[in-house]
Order: sequence, then C-alpha cells, then structure tokens
Amino acid sequence: MSTGLHRSSSAPSKNALPPQELLDDLCSRFVLNVPKEDQQSFERILFLVEYAHWFYEDNSVEKNPSLKSLTLKEFTSLLFNNCDVLKPYVAHIDDIFKDFTSYKVRVPVTGAIILDETYERCLLVKGWKGTSWSFPRGKKNKDEEDHNCAIREVMEETGFDVSKLLNKDDYIEMIFGQQRVRLYIVAGVKDDTAFAPLTKKEISEIAWHRLDELHPASDDVISRATTGLKLYMVAPFLKSLKTWIAAHPSPVPRSDRPLKGISIWNAKNSSIGSSSITESQPSKPVADMHPSEGPGKSFRNFRFDTASIFRAMDAAFCG
Repeated sequence: MSTGLHRSSSAPSKNALPPQELLDDLCSRFVLNVPKEDQQSFERILFLVEYAHWFYEDNSVEKNPSLKSLTLKEFTSLLFNNCDVLKPYVAHIDDIFKDFTSYKVRVPVTGAIILDETYERCLLVKGWKGTSWSFPRGKKNKDEEDHNCAIREVMEETGFDVSKLLNKDDYIEMIFGQQRVRLYIVAGVKDDTAFAPLTKKEISEIAWHRLDELHPASDDVISRATTGLKLYMVAPFLKSLKTWIAAHPSPVPRSDRPLKGISIWNAKNSSIGSSSITESQPSKPVADMHPSEGPGKSFRNFRFDTASIFRAMDAAFCG
C-alpha cells in the first residue's frame, strides 16, 4: 500500500520525512515499550501512535525544522509502513484508522467550569489551531476517575490546580452523540490567578469571559457569543450553569462596575510554544475503554506477539 508520502534525497526546507532511525526510535519508545494490556487492541495501539505523533511534532520537528509536519493519519501510515512490527497490518490501515476515530468520540470527557469570585466570569481556553473556545477539559485515561481526569486536564491546559476547590457533587453532565461530557463547577477563583498551559502546542489563549456575553444553546444560537466568539462546546452548558449560580449565590458582592473579560495568557506573548520538554514517553496512559465501547469488530482479537518481537530485537542488538 502506498502512503502517499515519498522520500526525496534533496528534500526542501520543512518537507523532509523522518528518517528510518527516528521512526524506529518512535516505534520502540511508544509502541513496544508499554504494558502488554496497552497492546491488546488497535484502538489502544493507535493511542500510542498518537502520542508518538505528538512527540514527533513537538520535539523532533521543533529541533529539526527541515522535517515535514504531518497529520496524524499521515504519521500513522508512515509508521505502519516503516516499522517491522506494524508492517503486517498495512493493508488494513484504513479500517484501523476509521475504527480508531470512531472510538475516540466515545471516550468520556471531563473538565471544569472555573468561575471567578463574583461568578460573573468563567475561564475559557482556545485550541492551538482552531478558533473556538471551550472550558478546559479532556478525555479520560484508562481506569481514571472523573474528578481526577478533570483535575489533570485543567492542570495541563491552564497550569492551575483545582483539586482543593473541586466538589465531586457539583457538576453538569451532557451527552453529545455517544460521548459523555462532565464538567465540574469550580467557583471562587481569584481573578489575579496566574494561568499558563503545561503542554506544548495545545492551547493558544486563556481568558476570563463574562457569562452575560455568552449565549446558551438554542435553535437560533448555539455557537457564538455577543462578541462573535465561537463557543461550540460552551453554549450547551450555559443554561444549567446559570441555574446553578442562581441556587449558589457568590459570597463576594458584585461591583457596581462590571468586571470585563480579559485575556490572561496568549501563546504569541509567551515562550511556552517553544519551551523545552523532557524527552520521555508522555505520562498519559491509554484512554479509558469501557466494555460497551470496545475495539472495532474487524480487529477484536488482535494481539501483538511481543515475545517474538523482543527476541528479534535482542538478536539484532547482540548481532
């Protein structure tokens, strides 16, 4: 099967594909060197490939600007075509990738709705490449509890620890298609709190936004604020959030002068986008897989023969 990607001995700037040595290192580091339970389905394998892709984009490409930036599908195809352990499955790569993308939209998501001390404003984050805003949130890891996922994701995306403020009983939960999204309400955060993401190239801006400038979801308005901001994953939660606020008044009185929305952190004015990160395997385990959300039928019985793989690697190194 052709990957649609071709190597060139005279690769132009930012268009060189990763060399075989780098692909072997990524395959060994992220696919082979993991617990056996994370190698028991193609969905889990593809999560590992996704981590390898993040590492390639955030570290390899940054250190060697001549390397081509790849989409996840391009990177997956390249890794399968160039890593011995994955080559036997190249013919099925389209089905594997389709099953993976279908599975990803079923992984539960948790996060937090962070309110300031007067409950007039909420904290939103904007993705690295997109233009829409959302509450800080992310997919659950395998065996991770909802509130712990929310604490971890908020820390990763904003640098703020909500563990001491989060009440496990205060949350809003909604279902989007087959995906459950639970957002914990974390109220009373000081407006001078410093926020900055701990991850690279994931968040481009963090800002306080006035709730009265955000529209709840309706038949007419579902995605934009009065200021024109895109709010696809914010609007559906606003009605329930305002009901919660009405039942839990802020202990801090509101000022006669309404607090303004304000940008707290922006990648353009920060070095986080180019700061160094320890070159190790990402700390995130593979995402949670529930029994009802198992692997695609085509590859339900997939297993890597890791014993023979490691024997072959040992023989190669010893040789």
